[in-house]
Amino acid sequence: MQAPNTATSITHTNVRLLIPVPSSFAEAMSNYERLVPSLDSARVEDLVRRQASWDEVIEQARENAPHGFVIFWRFEVQPLMSLAGDEWPCVQYLMGNHTIAQRMFHHDPAVMLSAPLRTVLCAGASGVVTLQVDQPSSRFGSYGDPEIAAVGRELDGMLADLLDALGAPVPGELRAQR
Repeated sequence: MQAPNTATSITHTNVRLLIPVPSSFAEAMSNYERLVPSLDSARVEDLVRRQASWDEVIEQARENAPHGFVIFWRFEVQPLMSLAGDEWPCVQYLMGNHTIAQRMFHHDPAVMLSAPLRTVLCAGASGVVTLQVDQPSSRFGSYGDPEIAAVGRELDGMLADLLDALGAPVPGELRAQR
């Protein structure tokens, strides 16, 4: 979608997925962070410094992201919120894959508003641990480009595979993209 010459608003439907994770909060967090490791930023910085080939970047991402995703950012919310008396276990993440994001960025740099994916692992009053995330295809479908939308559907399938690896149920919205 080309940037407009005037302020524009785009209304789109977003699907937020709330997926129960069958374990304690600590186990769920440990499993998630094992399956979605942190970005090896030192190696990425080295690739940029050396002006490495894109093939080398793809190989680094493949090695760093065994399930297709890495954590770009992590914030444990509960310690800060506990200062106001709130004790809900909660961790926010930015999860994604820069080589997949590039395939959308190539068409429209504005996709970086939605990439990487924002995820939350939390436990509510019932004690049920949930992973919450906006369905990728519902986010990336809003850019009006079929190539970007196709990558969003691919990310749905990757998210479904990650949920399987976590032992969590896969919502029907994601099953269709496998």
